[in-house]
Amino acid sequence: MPVLSSIRTEFLEQKPLSGKRISATLHVTKETAVLIETLIMGGADVFLTPSNPLSTDNDVAVALESSGVPVRAWRGMGEREYLEALDWAHSHDPNIIIDDGADSIVRAHVNGLADRRTVFGALEETTTGVVRVKALEAEARLRFPVIAVNEARTKNLFDNRYGTGQSTIDGIIRATSLMIAGKNIVICGYGLVGRGIAMRARGLGGRVIITEVSPLRALEATMEGYNVMQIQKAAEIGDLFITATGNKKVITPENILRMKGGAILANSGHFDVEVDVKGLYALATSIREIKQEVEELSLPNGRKVILLAHGRLVNLVCAEGHPPDVMDMSFSNQALCAKFIVKNRPQKVELMQVPQEIDDKVASLKLASMEIQIDKLSKEQEDYLNSWKV
Repeated sequence: MPVLSSIRTEFLEQKPLSGKRISATLHVTKETAVLIETLIMGGADVFLTPSNPLSTDNDVAVALESSGVPVRAWRGMGEREYLEALDWAHSHDPNIIIDDGADSIVRAHVNGLADRRTVFGALEETTTGVVRVKALEAEARLRFPVIAVNEARTKNLFDNRYGTGQSTIDGIIRATSLMIAGKNIVICGYGLVGRGIAMRARGLGGRVIITEVSPLRALEATMEGYNVMQIQKAAEIGDLFITATGNKKVITPENILRMKGGAILANSGHFDVEVDVKGLYALATSIREIKQEVEELSLPNGRKVILLAHGRLVNLVCAEGHPPDVMDMSFSNQALCAKFIVKNRPQKVELMQVPQEIDDKVASLKLASMEIQIDKLSKEQEDYLNSWKV
């Protein structure tokens, strides 16, 4: 993670977060550990909790704790333990909240932390979390400024598309040893995440089908050469189903009853609601664990389907999440946005975009780490672009 490493060097020299407390609610992975170490080298006290009960790498959590980082995370946390961990982090009166999915941000509004005036601002890492913060803002309930890190181009164009695309297929193959080539791969949702998954599935020879509710995205998928149809029709022909919408009950028991025997269900959205897992478990006549995080469910019609990761993030539960190369940019945005909040103390309570200079800096550092040089505009070219004259 060369970009974050260069920022770590800068933080070590400047100490831009000196004396500040940070509550970090993130997937506890090796990449996250590099971010946490960077924030600490910048002078911050960091309290780490997971953003998903099944995404914690226990070895990473123990390693961080052994080095003195306060951590409350382990794989397989119950819902109560998960919420208690968030409250534990908030009990230290953080100045900055770093979040992935907005559970910590929402919890801060529920448990009264937002009313203590100690939070300078928060950073939200993922699409689902940004949607939840927008909802808080729309209802005039947002109590502190939040930077939508997910909206940085050096985050969503690469992390969401290439990172999730690769790691989702990686998780599915690790869990099932599935041959992608020749299979009908149904991808629900054609946002940046869905695009990335579709790209990788097609690259491995999959026959990709897209389901969408947006006419624009459905048209785009069609022009990209994918087969677009409604879920009830796709359910009858799909071999592998992957949800990537950020919404709930995208695949319902009714859809599942239409599926072939042996159909595989996976989710790449943040929460375990895209496949109606509760409805599926209630529908099943029996459930057999084939291996860890792989369940075979018998249906009333005599068919069987395979559910991966209990409907949670398949790339983190069944694999190791995004490659470090792409998280390098995402977490560099996090570190630099934390510095921005401390330095500027934004007073307007709103959902903010990542400052353009941060996006540009991350892109430039990434190109430099790849030993790629690009052209620069001449003064004449700059003047021409800023003029209405030909």
